[in-house]
Amino acid sequence: MGSVRIGVSGWRYAHWRGRFYPRGLPQRRELEHVAACFPTVELDGSFYSLQRPASYLAWRDATPPGFVFAVKGGRFVTHMKRLRGVRTPLANFFASGVLALGDRLGPVLWQLPERQRCDLGVLEEFLDLLPRSTGAAARLAREHDDKLKTDPWTDVDADRPLLHALEARHRSFEDPAALRLLREHGVALAVSEGAGQWPLLDHVTADLVYVRLHGRTRLYASGYAPRTLDEWARRVRAWHDDGHDVVVYLDNDGDAHAPHDALALTDRLTDVAVPAAA
Repeated sequence: MGSVRIGVSGWRYAHWRGRFYPRGLPQRRELEHVAACFPTVELDGSFYSLQRPASYLAWRDATPPGFVFAVKGGRFVTHMKRLRGVRTPLANFFASGVLALGDRLGPVLWQLPERQRCDLGVLEEFLDLLPRSTGAAARLAREHDDKLKTDPWTDVDADRPLLHALEARHRSFEDPAALRLLREHGVALAVSEGAGQWPLLDHVTADLVYVRLHGRTRLYASGYAPRTLDEWARRVRAWHDDGHDVVVYLDNDGDAHAPHDALALTDRLTDVAVPAAA
């Protein structure tokens, strides 16, 4: 039977202070507060730039055992290189400290631009490069180049499975050949709701189902109505009942909707959702 983890995308939002974070809570303790409310969070800063091992260690230490970070892959790989010729950029990404999360490391998300169409050859080459375990990621990380501006982290405390999800935002990724490639590589095609700005691709391609909820009516801004949360709860339950592990990240951070909607969705799935640490 699969597991269900519900959380938020990112946590460092000034406008959450006093709305979700208690007034007076020091910024350095905001992740600790998130980890007390949710069993997972999507680490967003890694998308914009390579982070440092010290940061990953601090994030790991701020969370309890059993907590899981989903880590967004770098936009240099997805938006600048468009998945082409990315062996060394992937090595730099994994050498930047991702592996320092240890047993807190969950799936890695690769978010594509909205206009990027599916090129089957490029997709297959990229999927072939993705490490399927932390040990394989460490070996790839040792191929980093001098563009890595920090001390590399290429060690692991244990060799664990490493899962990946691809957030495609173009309908061409519904090509049966693309779905077959994803299934062959065990990579999840993310179910991503973006206020109608891109298609919601609902195809299960792996044991993992990765869901991102960016807003139903306004991107990153609108809250989810109770009936809409009921709808998502039914879908999550169905995936779980089919034996899938499901992660759901609310990314409608405007007006602090994301954490409150994530808690409301969790309330609808208390019998199957992994609870936050007490």
